[in-house]
Amino acid sequence: MSAKKSPTENADSVVVIGLGRFGGSVASSLVRLGHDVLGIDENAETVQHWADQLTHVVQADATSSDVLRQLGVKDFARAVVGIGSDLEASVLTVLALEELGVPDIWAKATSVKHGRILERTGAHHVVYPEAAMGERVAHLVTGKMIDFIEFDDGFAIAKTGAPKEAWGKTLSESALRSKYGVTVIALKQTRADLTYAKADTIVEPGDQLIVAGTAALVETFAALT
Repeated sequence: MSAKKSPTENADSVVVIGLGRFGGSVASSLVRLGHDVLGIDENAETVQHWADQLTHVVQADATSSDVLRQLGVKDFARAVVGIGSDLEASVLTVLALEELGVPDIWAKATSVKHGRILERTGAHHVVYPEAAMGERVAHLVTGKMIDFIEFDDGFAIAKTGAPKEAWGKTLSESALRSKYGVTVIALKQTRADLTYAKADTIVEPGDQLIVAGTAALVETFAALT
């Protein structure tokens, strides 16, 4: 085992199992977004590669619930299983996480059949990603964004909760664009259809906003919720 430092056990900590193209992309994106990440992989070279980039990295067999328990994985609110090529290891890892009671399990699937097995085994979210989707999944895993799409030129669109400073105010009064550099395109209220945003649109607690801007500014804005 090798490590950088122990992760903080809080809602912002995520365990990522399998640090290949997808898992590594998700893990590095989570760290860049300010989250503590425990990375687990069976390959010593892979662990060494990520040792200085993630909060904590260990070489271990993640298919064993006993091993995961010893690593403190049961204390994490979220887990991402990036294992894709080894179907058995993928399924057994999800099962081990489910046995530990991890409340939010995300798993990579390489086929529809694989995905169905993962869902039945205990995965709460199944993704069928290309490596480029790691960034998007990282945003969704943290719960700060409900959806996130980044384009090649660095422009992004995201659905996120409305910050408290905007509650009870019109978009003109809260001046979110001038403060944070993002444009509110639309607003989704509870039990209501999506509506295009206007200057006099009033934002209420629980509302969801569709915002656009550079990826960095959208990430910063989403972190306010």
